[in-house]
Amino acid sequence: MFLPIHPQDPQPRNIAKAVEILRKGGVIVYPTDTIYGLGCDIFQQKAIERICRIKNINPLKAQLSFVCSDLSEMSKYIRQIPTVTYRMLKYHLPGPYTFILQASKEVPKLLKNKKNTVGLRIPDNNIALSIVRTLGNPILSVSLPGEMVEEYTDPALIYDKFHKQVDLVIDGGIGGILPSTIIDCTGEEPVVTRHGLGAWESVH
Repeated sequence: MFLPIHPQDPQPRNIAKAVEILRKGGVIVYPTDTIYGLGCDIFQQKAIERICRIKNINPLKAQLSFVCSDLSEMSKYIRQIPTVTYRMLKYHLPGPYTFILQASKEVPKLLKNKKNTVGLRIPDNNIALSIVRTLGNPILSVSLPGEMVEEYTDPALIYDKFHKQVDLVIDGGIGGILPSTIIDCTGEEPVVTRHGLGAWESVH
């Protein structure tokens, strides 16, 4: 299915369609504030396994990330963090950052790696946030497979390439070409492990 959704004012009816697909264990392609990504309900194990096959990754070895609606929801999926870390998250989210944090017991086993960490995002994108709020829990956030990110800015081209592998491609307008900046917050000091759209100078 190819579903246009208004990027600034997402139509509730269309958001509901996307959420219905997720609740049934479907896999979607959706926009974020950086690049388009693959997503599913984090509590649908078969859907997670399906995304890992599309990406050709081992979920136990990869650092998988997911999208939360706000800091309150994010707090359910991480262990207690220092005040300084919370302030950093509050300052930069929503935004083009993925924060690696220690996972709580609420995170599904398939999404935890051997270090028991998880990547969390709150993108500054109304479509992604509307989906998560309506669903009532986070969705997986994984980049589309392949090397040529610029091929994945146009939802129509994404649909042509992936419509046989996913259940829904959302058209939320032309996407970006830079992924999120990844910041590992599991040590004494935050460390950038991938430079993306989010500027490190503003985090440091």
